[in-house]
Amino acid sequence: MAANTAESGLEQRWRDILSAHARTMCEIDRVLHPHGLGASDFEVLDILATESPEEGDQCRVQNLVGRVHLSQSALSRLIGRLEKDGLVERSVCAEDRRGVWVTLTRKGRELHAEVRPLQRAALARTLQG
Repeated sequence: MAANTAESGLEQRWRDILSAHARTMCEIDRVLHPHGLGASDFEVLDILATESPEEGDQCRVQNLVGRVHLSQSALSRLIGRLEKDGLVERSVCAEDRRGVWVTLTRKGRELHAEVRPLQRAALARTLQG
């Protein structure tokens, strides 16, 4: 009986986490949509802005893989869309031809700075209660 109760509590906590995640992602998508971004797009821009604070700084795509909760192929497609929109640039790593660098462009930095307060406000609304 106690095991069932503990298991039931664990399942409920998991469902609460999933629900909070879904609400938060939907809210972020809603506020960023008018700016041509989704929640995952913003996450990549935000990580790049944090990891590469100076214009021209580069970040390896491999450093993004485990942080944006997308498969490597989905992340590659997302970066391709951001590159097409002029928000990032990709280049091949000279030391390791399998490695790919991503650089946040000036346009990407400006858009990130513009929408960051919207994303943070969405987080505050959905996660602080």
